[in-house]
Amino acid sequence: MKLYCGIDLHSNNSVIVILDEADKVVYQKRLPNNLELILQQLSVFNKDIIAIAIESTFNWYWLVDGLKAAGYEVKLVNTAAVQIYSGLKHTDDKDDARWLAHLLRLGILPTGYIYPKEERAIRDLLRKRSQLVRQSTANILSAQNILVRNTSLSLTASRLKKIQDEEVDQLLDDSNIVLALKSNITIIKSLQTSIAEIEQAVLKQVKLRPEYQKLLSVSGIGQVLGLTIMLETGEIGRFAKVGNYASYCRCVKSERLSNGKKKGENNRKNGNKYLAWAFIEAANYAIRYNDRIKSFYQRKKSKTNGIIAIKAVAHKLARACYHIIKDQVPFDINKAFA
Repeated sequence: MKLYCGIDLHSNNSVIVILDEADKVVYQKRLPNNLELILQQLSVFNKDIIAIAIESTFNWYWLVDGLKAAGYEVKLVNTAAVQIYSGLKHTDDKDDARWLAHLLRLGILPTGYIYPKEERAIRDLLRKRSQLVRQSTANILSAQNILVRNTSLSLTASRLKKIQDEEVDQLLDDSNIVLALKSNITIIKSLQTSIAEIEQAVLKQVKLRPEYQKLLSVSGIGQVLGLTIMLETGEIGRFAKVGNYASYCRCVKSERLSNGKKKGENNRKNGNKYLAWAFIEAANYAIRYNDRIKSFYQRKKSKTNGIIAIKAVAHKLARACYHIIKDQVPFDINKAFA
């Protein structure tokens, strides 16, 4: 007898439903998030379970890894693509788990990519770096605003990272403003230390794979951003077309159009937010050091605004990187920014 399992995963418990080939429930229970207990409960049906569908929630690592290690075939559900059943007045966690098992049985379950466990920790470390970079940028902007507002001085980010307390005391005469600025600077320096430590640790452990080496030919992409793109992209073959990759990088509009008019938006958060950030970072560096890309950015900015213009550059870079990785060709600015 073939059985199909769906698990509705939560932060502290999981609802497990197992269906047979006739869509009949043969097991249904809410269990605490204890891998040993879950495996013990599933062991009764071990030989008959074809696959297990698990929601792609924030805490799926332990469950997916544990079930795969126990020999089960696991499907990570793309929750954003699951078509929610309609017409029902009431649903709960058991209905959700049953629906996943039902879609699995029919062979129409939308699945996500299970990132290899071996590289997951180093990828997540680079994700932590991107978080710290964003926090550092927020504190730099705050410090710059304090100075401009109170003294009209405009200090660069690199200057703020090196400024000493004695210099701050000389710049401002109000103790409250001095304390506010010093607080920002203390956080900036602490974050920069952590960012440097993470970069050193990552560069010691992982190198760009041969198929990703040519990313370094792209304006704005160095070793760290290249590694971020490599680890977040995974196998490039899972993207059928360049548009699929650009969409995964959140570089594509999410508009719904009808008769040439905008009728709403789809889920803008579909895709990988870390790749989106990486290409925005690359775009900011590219317009700084490449005149051709800078010219493209300025033309876009004159017609729209800076945010849309930098996203347009990021979109161009994402599409270029797809072809670089898949076709193993160096960056061609004439094609990317024709």
